[in-house]
Amino acid sequence: MLNVYKIREDFPILDQQVYGKPLVYLDNGATTQKPLVVLETIDKLYNRENGNVHRGVHHLSTITTENYEAARDTIRKYIHAAHTHEVIFTHGTTSSINAVAFSFGEKYVHAGDEIIVSGMEHHANIVPWQMLCERKEARLKVLPVDETGDLMLDKLEDLISDKTRLLAVTQVSNVLGTINPVKEIVEIAHAHDVPVLVDGAQGIQHEKTDVRDIDCDFYVFSGHKIYGPTGVGVLYGKEKWLNEMPPYQGGGDMIKKVTFEKTLYEDLPLKFEAGTMNYIGAIGLARALEYLQKTGLDQIIAWEKALLDYATEKLKKIPGLHIYGNSKQKASIISFLIGDIHHYDTGMILDKLGIAVRTGHHCAEPLVESYGITGTVRASFAFYNTKEEVDVLYNGLMKVVEMLS
Repeated sequence: MLNVYKIREDFPILDQQVYGKPLVYLDNGATTQKPLVVLETIDKLYNRENGNVHRGVHHLSTITTENYEAARDTIRKYIHAAHTHEVIFTHGTTSSINAVAFSFGEKYVHAGDEIIVSGMEHHANIVPWQMLCERKEARLKVLPVDETGDLMLDKLEDLISDKTRLLAVTQVSNVLGTINPVKEIVEIAHAHDVPVLVDGAQGIQHEKTDVRDIDCDFYVFSGHKIYGPTGVGVLYGKEKWLNEMPPYQGGGDMIKKVTFEKTLYEDLPLKFEAGTMNYIGAIGLARALEYLQKTGLDQIIAWEKALLDYATEKLKKIPGLHIYGNSKQKASIISFLIGDIHHYDTGMILDKLGIAVRTGHHCAEPLVESYGITGTVRASFAFYNTKEEVDVLYNGLMKVVEMLS
């Protein structure tokens, strides 16, 4: 059984007051807080072990390089990739998707070709593909979402054509919380020889992820959304694609030989890691994943499910509250509105009560506007949240109703 109160001791930021009220942090979909082991690792690296990776024969460079490459292998094991060189470090999910959109797009996408995304994607999994389509005179097609918040998979076969070059889909909607059947989606796409990119930014922290079981061609996620540092992320790609794709950026560390006539690129994974990477962040991310494994992924998943169920039933009791996203398969995210009260007003009042939530369109404007609204209030829960905090949220929302209805 998860001892959430003991776990909270590992997250010092949670032990503070905001406007004289105990902080209730429910904006985990935007970024998660960091355990002490991550903070202490980063502090030690900068204070005692900092040396640029792959560039020196001296002690600090050597030890940092060893830790950096060990971090890569930790991530490989966490997502069950076949090879360590299939793990590419980036600046985050957005950076990873842009890398694929450019590198894959430059080689495989041509005028008249098609890219498919879903109707619930974050802007980071829309805009790079739009930019690619503009460059290549290709077409972006959209898999629709039903009223419950599930993808309309029965329409996917009709969307795929002999012009389809790639399908990009989120593992979990950052607005609706819907957990998409990405393995089934990959199977459908692969039956038509269409590769698939899975955006795991909102998924990897809420469920176990096995990229070989999913059989996705690319998988991307950010460190800061899974209790790791900011400014670091991961691009997993099958060896076949990564070997064939041209590098996204050029510079130091991604080369074998440079002359003014021609450059020979380094082997994987360095081919896609130009310049000085965020090696401190990568090592910190590995520590975060080790922390989660030590805590127990099954226990984390079970507790977050319990929080979601408790919060859903509690919030349904609030007069006029409407929840957006009611899939049977859902992560611990609740987006809602109360009557005609503006989401920003709700968020501002909750903030004064010490409750941190997210308001707006959550970088998923097409999805939000499809519901005929401009935004929602989003409460997103992590395994360090408690049922008592849900009660505080409920009381805060009742205060909103009292003040603004």
